[in-house]
Amino acid sequence: MRVGVVGLGLIGGSVFKKLKELGYELAGVSRSVCKEECVSSDYETLRGCEVVFVCTPMNKTPEVLSKLNEILNSDTIVTDVCSLKEFVSKNTYKFKFIPSHPMAGTEKSGWENSFPELFQGAVWAVTPKKDTELKDFETLKKVISDLGAETLVTTPHEHDRAVALISHAPMLVAQALCKNIENNELAQRLASSGFRDTTRLALSNIEMANDMVVMNENNIKDVVTLLNKNIDELMSSDYKNQAQKLKDFREALYCSKPAK
Repeated sequence: MRVGVVGLGLIGGSVFKKLKELGYELAGVSRSVCKEECVSSDYETLRGCEVVFVCTPMNKTPEVLSKLNEILNSDTIVTDVCSLKEFVSKNTYKFKFIPSHPMAGTEKSGWENSFPELFQGAVWAVTPKKDTELKDFETLKKVISDLGAETLVTTPHEHDRAVALISHAPMLVAQALCKNIENNELAQRLASSGFRDTTRLALSNIEMANDMVVMNENNIKDVVTLLNKNIDELMSSDYKNQAQKLKDFREALYCSKPAK
């Protein structure tokens, strides 16, 4: 199978490196310098690909999809990796577009930080469109499986609500915690592993973080409201009972899943 990858940052680079390791025929498109022979800045190199992964920043993805619409034929399966799905699912294209989002990443970015094992054991959300054919979904699912991830089917709306809870709002909270100690030198000097672990998401790529906050604002606001409610409950006089309930839930959530 010939697979194309547009954008060779952390996600795209990891897709590229893993599929190359597996012996796929590859075509990459990147503006940055890359020593791979099959990588070019010319989108024409994607002609003849059976599957194309668009791994550009969210704010640039619609433009890239429009470019691909001029080049690719109607048999090509195209997916994106945006962490939001509603905005990218609205348009139609002549190629077979199946929106998706790998739940994998690190606080680092760029080709130099990408690695083949990034998706091993990860969940890869897929939000098929109404006209998605089963055979095309199965083809994409096979590639995702080869990357080491498990496909989870959902809707764009439910996906965007869920990632606000588990990714976008936590990133914003991590940034806010860093701002909390911006003018407290003692707190900065005392900060150790616990604080670093809690605020790791604050190191996220700035362009990606901005896209998340701007493009998923309403869902994030709902999560912040819920977060304030839960903090108030935990700070109540019944803290011990609330904390025990949370401990029980946490153990049920994580201990029922195999380690990744």
